[in-house]
Amino acid sequence: MNQAPRINFAVTPLLRIAYEEHGPASGAPVILLHGFPYDPRAFDEVAPALALRGYWVIVPYLRGYGPTRFNNPSILRSGQQAALAQDLLDLMQALAIPQAALCGYDWGGRAACIVAALWPERVRCLVTGDGYNLQDIPRSAQPLAPETEHRLWYQYYFHSARGVEGLTQNRRELCQLLWRLWSPTWKRGTALFPLSAPSFDNPDFVEVVIHSYRHRFMYAPGDPTLEWMEERLTAQPAISVPSISLCGADDGVGPAVEFDEDAEHFSGFYERRVLSGVGHNIPQEAPQATLRALLDLLEG
Repeated sequence: MNQAPRINFAVTPLLRIAYEEHGPASGAPVILLHGFPYDPRAFDEVAPALALRGYWVIVPYLRGYGPTRFNNPSILRSGQQAALAQDLLDLMQALAIPQAALCGYDWGGRAACIVAALWPERVRCLVTGDGYNLQDIPRSAQPLAPETEHRLWYQYYFHSARGVEGLTQNRRELCQLLWRLWSPTWKRGTALFPLSAPSFDNPDFVEVVIHSYRHRFMYAPGDPTLEWMEERLTAQPAISVPSISLCGADDGVGPAVEFDEDAEHFSGFYERRVLSGVGHNIPQEAPQATLRALLDLLEG
């Protein structure tokens, strides 16, 4: 039987980051990063397996989730991509981790991809959900194909005051709906959702989520101290570290297409694996494929 993860806290300049810890601290570090609207439960079948192989596994609660808290009421509850990346760097600094293997999807995948692109010396290897996750914010005003636009309804909803109130009043119902829509063929989602839902009761959840989906469309200003990073990201820098992209064939928000449009953004070893019968919540829906990708990079 797997042991329950150790829950610890790392104090960074902005946050008291809660993280679940598996395996020996003497092992090679692996950081697993969840997305929206998920939490560390997404890695419940991945983290223990890595720990059994001797890896030191860190699974943080992102800003706005679970027990993670901001250090000061005056800190902007930003959900922008640069903030997520800075949180990851700050966590590594607080835990004295000079380099780690990274695995993430959705918001967590964005943080991992940014750190891999801008600080490749800090990243041993990368497993990314749905490829190259750096947002091209200056191009966000350009309309997409109608079929793509309709899948982004929740983002446009969050741009309105009605959406803020809707997320505030119905956060669990709305998040559960997204689980169903984004993972339409996943049979275990209904049973597993209650395990993650308490993480959305974080007092900063709504504010961070709303800011994330407004900032990416230039409807909300970002953290001025992170503007330098956002400017670097507009160049869409390449990722040079060894990388594997896992894509869900049944992803309801961004289904995998036949042609890999992200390959040009990877300059080192790169492989794309499309997972049949898998939706958006990749590590929880396909833990063995996620574990295999990590081990292929770490031990292959």
